[in-house]
Amino acid sequence: MTRIGYAAGAFDLFHIGHLNLLRHAKSNCDYLIAGVVSDEMLKETKGIVPVVPLAERLEIVRNISYVDEARAEVLPDKLDTWREIGFDVFFKGDDWRGTEKGMKLEREFAAVGVEVVYFPYTVATSSTKLRAALDAIVAGDGHLAAPERTLHRA
Repeated sequence: MTRIGYAAGAFDLFHIGHLNLLRHAKSNCDYLIAGVVSDEMLKETKGIVPVVPLAERLEIVRNISYVDEARAEVLPDKLDTWREIGFDVFFKGDDWRGTEKGMKLEREFAAVGVEVVYFPYTVATSSTKLRAALDAIVAGDGHLAAPERTLHRA
């Protein structure tokens, strides 16, 4: 039986923590689906506007060797995502372990037979820290070249 895994994230400002999550996830399933949280969902759930637009984040994640499929995550409820695509195991950074959100997720997924597996959160690097560093650069010299908002294909 094929074990299908699902790892969701913004994957904005892609960094080693993202790569670690996807690497660990793939080593614990046969087929890995990466859910890339849409721009609208990030604004709604975290109050942030991603630096890298969804189309580009999808393209980056889709081309990571550990990922078998990348799809936009547009549903706020992970159970709705599970109903839509089906997976056996859900992967998350261990910064969620023991939190109210994490325990709720574990209960809901246990009820439908989905295992929740946590991996070590990469403390030294995060998109939040990278975003703060970019803000400091902007504050330091007053400007930062705006990123081009088109998807370039080689």
